[in-house]
Amino acid sequence: MEIEVVKFDNNGRGIAYLNNKIIFVPKTVSGDIVNVEITLEKKNYMEGKVIDIIKPSKLRKTPICPYFNTCGGCDLMHISVSEMLDYKLDKVNNIFKSNNIDYKVAKIIKSKEIYNYRNKVTLKIVNREIGYYMQDTHSLVKIDYCYLCKDVINKIIKDLNKLNIINGNVTIRCNYKDEILLIIDTLDKIDNIDYLVNNYKIVGIVMNEKIIYGEDFFIDNINNYLFKVSFNSFFQVNPYICSELFNLIEENTKDSNNVLDLYSGVGTLSIVSSTNSKKVLGVEIVDNAVKDSFINKCINKKENVDFICSDTKKVIDKITSEYDLVIVDPPRSGVDKFVLNKIIDSNINKIIYVSCNPITLARDLKLLEDYYNIESIKLLDMFPNTEHVESFCILTHK
Repeated sequence: MEIEVVKFDNNGRGIAYLNNKIIFVPKTVSGDIVNVEITLEKKNYMEGKVIDIIKPSKLRKTPICPYFNTCGGCDLMHISVSEMLDYKLDKVNNIFKSNNIDYKVAKIIKSKEIYNYRNKVTLKIVNREIGYYMQDTHSLVKIDYCYLCKDVINKIIKDLNKLNIINGNVTIRCNYKDEILLIIDTLDKIDNIDYLVNNYKIVGIVMNEKIIYGEDFFIDNINNYLFKVSFNSFFQVNPYICSELFNLIEENTKDSNNVLDLYSGVGTLSIVSSTNSKKVLGVEIVDNAVKDSFINKCINKKENVDFICSDTKKVIDKITSEYDLVIVDPPRSGVDKFVLNKIIDSNINKIIYVSCNPITLARDLKLLEDYYNIESIKLLDMFPNTEHVESFCILTHK
């Protein structure tokens, strides 16, 4: 059926209407007239996929990636950078408006690179074919190059078949020196490790969570801070935007004495904030990440930082009273409501909230708004060509 797309939704899909019923159509843009096939029909909405483009929108551009229309990795490669950044600003502001949050975000920090920026990728291997799953399916899209990934990752993708993996997953991570960690999950016997070691700067290969070559970590460098990153530890995927995030942390911890960093991961924000603070405590539930944090504290010579391995909910009641600034960088699910209430009860002067999910951010800001003013919110384009966006919020006690 023929429809005209009128706008984007919050997931980067095009929106059209048929008989006053909304249709969500991925890989389309406002102004497209397309022929679609309905793939799902519910009482209040439908989902469709493009069969062909009858008349392309003036906003549409040709995606650089040949896999764009089938792969589930990118949402917005078919629009210009300026349109993509405007979409992300509008998306966050619309989410805030729908949650009755009286703040309009005006600035988004652009990524230096919109292609070849990712330092980590996870690939599926099915019947010896390597690629990504098609969006919302388990159907493999075979690839030999990903335009989001750094060059060294793309080079090694072409040689992964030499491992002779039949079925499994392979995660490739790289650092500022183009050193590589390979993380393999498979029941198959693998071959030709020596070939990869001799042709790439492989620092470690971990298979089914056991080291089979080298180490299970590497050292990365952002803004002259050094970080041990274990094979299964979280680390930001866009080094340039991570650098900009660190700059924002430094700028906004200048007047702080004691900083509490919740969900501290491998200690990145704790260590960066310690430059301008008297004392910093990071709290993280993942044991390996906390072990990395102590090493990172040492290699960066930060004596005023300490870390606790614990569920934030179990320690928040004991430690909030002595801190004047709290940093939260939670998972996509946002900050636990119990933790937020404890922060409110503690009367901490300032909150820095770093978020990768504007929906849970809006939910949490709504809970905080009676006690804290939103001083500023900036967006960071951590994930170009996708609908995702990072937020950096400063809140001060009323």
